[in-house]
Amino acid sequence: MEPGKSVGDYLIKRIYDEGARHVFGVPGDYVLGFFKKLVQSPLWVVTTCDEQGAVFAADAYARANGFGAVCVTYGVGGLNVTNTTGQAYAEKSLVLVISGSPGRDERLMDPVLHHKVHQFDDHMKIFERLTVRLG
Repeated sequence: MEPGKSVGDYLIKRIYDEGARHVFGVPGDYVLGFFKKLVQSPLWVVTTCDEQGAVFAADAYARANGFGAVCVTYGVGGLNVTNTTGQAYAEKSLVLVISGSPGRDERLMDPVLHHKVHQFDDHMKIFERLTVRLG
C-alpha cells in the first residue's frame, strides 16, 4: 500500500482496478467514513432499500461484468447479507463484501456496543464458513 493511503483508499482503487464502476450498499454508522470516500471516488454508489437487495444487485452486476462489490455496516448489515452472499458464492459469482466494524478504541474492555452479537469477530467467522477469505 502506498504511504499516506488508507485502507479505504486502497479498497476503492482495487475495486476500480478489477473493473467495477459501481458499489452497492446501505450506509451505516460503522461504514460512514468509507461511504464518504466512495461518494468522492470515481465509483458510482448505489444505495438499496436493504442489505439483501444490495448483494442481489452486486451479484447481478458481477454476473454481467465479472465482479461486484457491496458495502454494509457491522452487525445488522453484515448478518443480513449472509444468505445472499452464500448464494452468490455457491453460484461462483465474484462479489466482494465490505463490512464495517467497531474500531480498536471502541473494543477496549469488551464493551456492549449496538450491533454486536457475541464476539467482535463473529462476522468474520460466519463469512469464513460461507465464502473464502482473501489476503
